[in-house]
Amino acid sequence: MGSLSNESFDDFLDSLKEAGVVISNERELRERLAEVQRWRFAFATLASNGGRIGIRFEGRSAGVNEAEIHRAFAQFQLPESLEAVFAAGLKAKH
Repeated sequence: MGSLSNESFDDFLDSLKEAGVVISNERELRERLAEVQRWRFAFATLASNGGRIGIRFEGRSAGVNEAEIHRAFAQFQLPESLEAVFAAGLKAKH
């Protein structure tokens, strides 16, 4: 579990963006994740409820690379249940 602290939320968000995810109000998201020790929990909360403060995740018009999204969630050790909800949210906004 020691490796968890070395994994950067910046790297995770960059991986999502490289996979075709557009993050609305990204600055606010990054600021909020920087403030907490357990960024994975905060990300899960903001991915589900961040719309109230303008934080949204959408796919680029060219689409998203689902395999890359899966790889990012696995690499940064986020739960598969969160990945499923996140991916479903991206599909619902198309």
